[in-house]
Amino acid sequence: MAATNIPGYTYGSAELKKSPFTMEDFDKLKQASLFSDDDVRYLKMSHDILKDQTEQILDVWYGFVGSTPFLLHYFTNPADGQPDTNYLGAVRKRFGQWIVDTANAEYDQNWLNYQYEIGLRHHSSKKNSTDNVKSVPIIHIHYIFALLIPITTTLRPFLEKGGHSRDDVDRMQDAWRKSVLMQVILWSQPYIKEGEF
Repeated sequence: MAATNIPGYTYGSAELKKSPFTMEDFDKLKQASLFSDDDVRYLKMSHDILKDQTEQILDVWYGFVGSTPFLLHYFTNPADGQPDTNYLGAVRKRFGQWIVDTANAEYDQNWLNYQYEIGLRHHSSKKNSTDNVKSVPIIHIHYIFALLIPITTTLRPFLEKGGHSRDDVDRMQDAWRKSVLMQVILWSQPYIKEGEF
């Protein structure tokens, strides 16, 4: 799975910490989220539709973040308050791969470990270290949860380009909502006191 040409993309790397959240825990999270094998099927259906549209999708998402100063803040240099364009560019490459990874729907230990890593990179534990940048030290968790809505809502026009029925598009979008929700929950782990996650 690893796209080795993307700096900082370490999916499947043996160097990643093992997620403290086990596969058994994740199975329960899937049940609580009403995430089923059908959702996996619809995510995989979305893969072929979205894989060649990642740049256009990112244009929409980055346009939203870039036009929202309190979100763009998380990519700024505290010394001058200006966005770090290199940082934004590096994250964008990994974000594009995240679209493909989400649509691949390969829920194994490597995937689970990488979700933990993504959470650490949003949290003060590892923020900025992947790209060796000087930016604000943490992404506040309330925005991570809130961004689930614009990410999954703006995906629909891209899903519709696959020529599938309205029902199939609805089901693909619903599968994306569930998957992104579960990922956001997993990313929140470093923010929560031990024993409370």
